[in-house]
Amino acid sequence: MIKIEKFVFNPFQENTFVIYDETKECLIIDPGCMDRHECSEMTVFISAKGLKPVRLLYTHCHVDHVVGNNFVCENYELKPELHKAGLPFLKESPRHGQIYGFDIPQPVLPENFLEHGDIIQFGHSELKVVYTPGHVDGHVCFINEKQHFVITGDVLFKDSIGRTDFPTGDFDKLMNSIHSQLFTLDDDYKVYCGHGPETSIGYEKVNNPFIKF
Repeated sequence: MIKIEKFVFNPFQENTFVIYDETKECLIIDPGCMDRHECSEMTVFISAKGLKPVRLLYTHCHVDHVVGNNFVCENYELKPELHKAGLPFLKESPRHGQIYGFDIPQPVLPENFLEHGDIIQFGHSELKVVYTPGHVDGHVCFINEKQHFVITGDVLFKDSIGRTDFPTGDFDKLMNSIHSQLFTLDDDYKVYCGHGPETSIGYEKVNNPFIKF
């Protein structure tokens, strides 16, 4: 059975996830840890649980989600995995970081890219990749069909949606991503967002004031 640990990092209160099962293999998703204290918080948890990080995944490559990229890559000997359309944002993260006061070195770059429909395997578990542009090009979500949860990054939040005023943002694309990739899931799917608390697909269908039908 998959367990999910959430860490809230950096001034943007970004949600970083460590996902693991009974084999102790784990995924790190969107490492937003930006200083020694935040990096230690995550590594202490991983060590205490006896986990083995086997893959580093990104929903998207906005700076608040990738500031911990090099720390994770170097500490656990991993390469980042992301949709190819997100690569320019990862490459530009040092420059973008300067705008917000983030000191980001030249990033470790991916060797492999994620595509819509890919299956991410770890331990006895798996996640399905779905492409969900709109907040930014290269955005993906990760779905677990067995335990009915989805990691949505900055596509869908509790009572809100991702911004579309950044470069490559597009409101119509975002609405299509939500309706075609997320709202086709059962109502009981738990939603782990890139910022803020968890929610559910059913709750957002009824209560989210930003959803355009």
